[in-house]
Amino acid sequence: MTRPPDRRLLTYLGHYNPHISYLTLALREIVLEEAPDAIESIVKTYAVAIGFSFTGKPLKDGFCHIVTYSSHVNLGFNRGAMLPDPNGVLAGTGKAIRHMTIRNQSELDRPFVRRYLQAAIELVDGSSLKRTSNESSRSAPSRGRRPKLR
Repeated sequence: MTRPPDRRLLTYLGHYNPHISYLTLALREIVLEEAPDAIESIVKTYAVAIGFSFTGKPLKDGFCHIVTYSSHVNLGFNRGAMLPDPNGVLAGTGKAIRHMTIRNQSELDRPFVRRYLQAAIELVDGSSLKRTSNESSRSAPSRGRRPKLR
């Protein structure tokens, strides 16, 4: 079991259909199983969003995010445009972000969900974002490098 969710997150999710709340928490658990050292940032606007990074800066250094809507949950990838998409599940047309939509348990259980997460983590691993703060140099990710989905 991963670490328990923040009480604020549970409060925010209490306003959603239990099925959607469950999908959000189950997806959060999958992300944290793949990235146990990830730092979560929770934001509530018109939707509940959880950003994941290794630095605590989800907008700048994040590798993925979960956004909860009334009828589905999106698993977004901050550098999704750089990810290969052999399963054709990534949506979005922006310069960087792509997402996959999850409406039920069977969509959540697809094995490639974890492969996309691993590839997204590999993108930030390559940029040395996990270094300790007392190390001053960081190498930027190679813009042309796309991780392979195993």
